[in-house]
Amino acid sequence: MTPAPERAGGDGPAWISLTTDYGLADGFVAACHGVIARLAPAARVIDVTHLVPPADVRRGAAVLAQTVPYLPVGVHVAVVDPGVGTVRRGIALATPGGLLVGPDNGLLPDAAEALGGVTAAVELTNPRWLAPEVSRTFHGRDVFAPVAARLALGAPLADAGPAVDPATLVRLPEPVVRPAPDGFTAEVLTVDHFGNVQLAAPGDLLAGLPARLLVAGRPAAHGRTFGDAAAGELVVYVDSAGLVAAAVNGGRAADVLAVGPGDPVAVTAPS
Repeated sequence: MTPAPERAGGDGPAWISLTTDYGLADGFVAACHGVIARLAPAARVIDVTHLVPPADVRRGAAVLAQTVPYLPVGVHVAVVDPGVGTVRRGIALATPGGLLVGPDNGLLPDAAEALGGVTAAVELTNPRWLAPEVSRTFHGRDVFAPVAARLALGAPLADAGPAVDPATLVRLPEPVVRPAPDGFTAEVLTVDHFGNVQLAAPGDLLAGLPARLLVAGRPAAHGRTFGDAAAGELVVYVDSAGLVAAAVNGGRAADVLAVGPGDPVAVTAPS
């Protein structure tokens, strides 16, 4: 098969990544691995995470967008899909940095931007690319995994289905970020395994703010890392994704602040 311009793996090994909310207690992840292994046995698979909170599309989108720039060029499958089996489209996107496969529910566009922007998009309708029988509730196994395997083998993206205007892709609402003279208010984008609270605010909003701040009214250090705060103290810093985050040295900021994804948090200079 002649490699197409959208070929995921180039001249080296084909890479596929998987990001889902399937959890680890059932066989869902293994079934997706199995489909890929049957169709593209030489492909190498990276499991990004399967512990996205169930149906939390925004969390899945954030994890995907913040991870794909550090993965090998390949096919990135993401499945956080509360609308599975409905009229929502299954899609594949081409970008300068790789291919993305998943539902058209807002999960993929931020990752596409992180990889250079959408250069082509298709709806996954070619029955020859899908499982012989497609379950209404398991498109990860029956739609997205087989499509990813074929793309990893070098099949042209256009063969997966008709072209989609990128302007029609579903996008998540822009998170709240409101600058103010003494700081800013920003929506919680994610809470990680450690309880660190990542805000939707770009890190440069911290520039010029003093060494002591208030986060949701609580005193906090303005630092560069966790150790810039005393044990048990809040610290506000620019995280590895370049966004403002709050942590507790030796604790969980999400618990201390009593916030979760979508909640607004004010970061201000004390008056």
